[in-house]
Amino acid sequence: MIKIPDSKRVVVTGLGVVSSIGIGWQDFWKNLLAGKSGISKIESFDTSKYDRHYGGEVRNFDPCQFIDRRKVNQMGRASQMAIAAAKLAIKDAGLTVKSLPKERTGVCLGTTMGEPQILEEAIINSMPQGRLKADSISALTYPSNSITLNVSHELKICKDSLLFGNACSAGNYATGYSYDLIRKGEARMMLAGGVDAFSMIAFTGFHRLLAMAPEKCQPFDKNRKGMMLGEGAGMLILESLESAQKRKANIYAEILGYGLSCDANSMTASASEQILKATRKALKNSAISPDQVDYISAHGTGTKENDSAECRAIFDVFGQRSKKIPISSIKSMLGHTLGAAAAIEAVVCCLSIKKGKIPPTTNFTTKDEECDIDCVANKAKNHKVKTALNNSQAFGGNNACLILRQAN
Repeated sequence: MIKIPDSKRVVVTGLGVVSSIGIGWQDFWKNLLAGKSGISKIESFDTSKYDRHYGGEVRNFDPCQFIDRRKVNQMGRASQMAIAAAKLAIKDAGLTVKSLPKERTGVCLGTTMGEPQILEEAIINSMPQGRLKADSISALTYPSNSITLNVSHELKICKDSLLFGNACSAGNYATGYSYDLIRKGEARMMLAGGVDAFSMIAFTGFHRLLAMAPEKCQPFDKNRKGMMLGEGAGMLILESLESAQKRKANIYAEILGYGLSCDANSMTASASEQILKATRKALKNSAISPDQVDYISAHGTGTKENDSAECRAIFDVFGQRSKKIPISSIKSMLGHTLGAAAAIEAVVCCLSIKKGKIPPTTNFTTKDEECDIDCVANKAKNHKVKTALNNSQAFGGNNACLILRQAN
């Protein structure tokens, strides 16, 4: 077996979360293990013309706790949450904004919607005039790449500033690319993650697809009725093992590798054979076998098609072990946070490895034979996790699997 130099081994040393069940990983983790729901009636816009009224909005987020008040109104909500998660991760890594190696640190994020609320506001304000009208600040803050630019500018980071738009798997894409940059020596440290803000545009889209559940998300349950829309941000500080050891940092986990696939089969439906392909690539690139995986953080949206397709891929890879490996979906509590989902779930994998606990899949009542797995139903589980697989799938057939391991 070839020994990888410590300078090319990539570890996670900081975690930042903004979610509907907690801001900062400590509150988030406590509430996640308790099975707390972040789903409530939507307050950010009027849903009276819809027949769905619930979502995972972040209620107690005050961007002024993280960003100068004068700057807050010059950026969208996604940028605000991304900056908050980044600063939480930096602090958690035992760093400060001033102590970051700014010339060798980059930002790589994933998103689905970018800054849609800015576009919504422009459209609403233009309706009486019958033509689109937006002020110059709104026009500049709308493009999706403004999120990473705002994070880089706030932290005075000078290296790569990259945004992935691979929808609901974008967080894993961003983390995988950040992993590559560090392994190749092109960056010393990376802020990797994903973000999406709750929006009328996204809500309307999923509503028109008839993909949304009435009041709760029930991944892997026989009577599941669909997904719930959520919002949030997840951020990880990545650096080489050599760098982390040199500054005596707390290490949550090591990233072993990732696998990608794109089936281009359907704009919305997942193809199990392509999920399978991404999983096998991740295992091969990480140089581990299926029997070494101790936990799977499932994509688990709660839709009939996605959960069934994901479980078929899991069965094909893990065989009879599929019934024994703990597999949970935190979307049952947060809703689907879109571009933030895989990043927040990567945070969960890190904490499961570090803490030896696995969050539950809540709202589970009835077993589905097509999803014959241990979905950690309704109650968190104590379980030693050495290696975790983080699954993510997205519209257009974009699949990304990330593998993390206890750092030795």
